Amino acid sequence: MKKSYLTVVFTLTCLLGLGISARAQDADKIAVNIPFEFVAGGDTLPAGTYSLSRVSPEVSRALAIRNCDNSVFLLPMVFDGAPADHAERSFEHIGDKYFLSKVETLAGIYSIRTPRAMTKVAQMKDDGSGSSSGTN
Repeated sequence: MKKSYLTVVFTLTCLLGLGISARAQDADKIAVNIPFEFVAGGDTLPAGTYSLSRVSPEVSRALAIRNCDNSVFLLPMVFDGAPADHAERSFEHIGDKYFLSKVETLAGIYSIRTPRAMTKVAQMKDDGSGSSSGTN
């Protein structure tokens, strides 16, 4: 009788432990559908459904953006460990480009720096002030 009681307690403990760890992983990961081409970490990614998550629990600041064809790893400029109310992502729209600027998850908020050189190029294309050189 004592042995079966211990077996039930052990089984419940294992199940509760798995449930807590699964919920912790959900807080670190969001799935988003991005309907336009965007730039993240200097790479241009096509429109599609992406998974955004921490690279690993030990490296809380590193962010992975993945779909079946592409993946990018980012080290955000700022990571605020305060949980967001809901999962969300933000973009800066410069010229004809969208730059990933912020990812909010239940585990925290990642602020991503937009590369200055890329924004200048996008602005130049938008203004039409890009110079062309050539020889005749």
